Amino acid sequence: MSPQLGHLIREDRDVNGATLAILAIAGLASISLFALKGVLDQLPDVIDSAGKVRDALERFKQKQDEAAKPEEQEPPAESDEPPMAA
Repeated sequence: MSPQLGHLIREDRDVNGATLAILAIAGLASISLFALKGVLDQLPDVIDSAGKVRDALERFKQKQDEAAKPEEQEPPAESDEPPMAA
């Protein structure tokens, strides 16, 4: 092998390394953009679900508040009869 040919092979390896690095970076960028697109596509559904959860929680709290309020009852009527034994 002549010295001139060896020089060309070393340069070819450097170019292959640079090409590989460029392709790797482009691949990572492509995968990252694909994943980001997937997340952004799901975002409207997540926001809708969060609104439904908030509404359900508000309804639940209202029911709990209504159950906790003592209902106004008339006091028991006083009678001359003693209470019944069990």
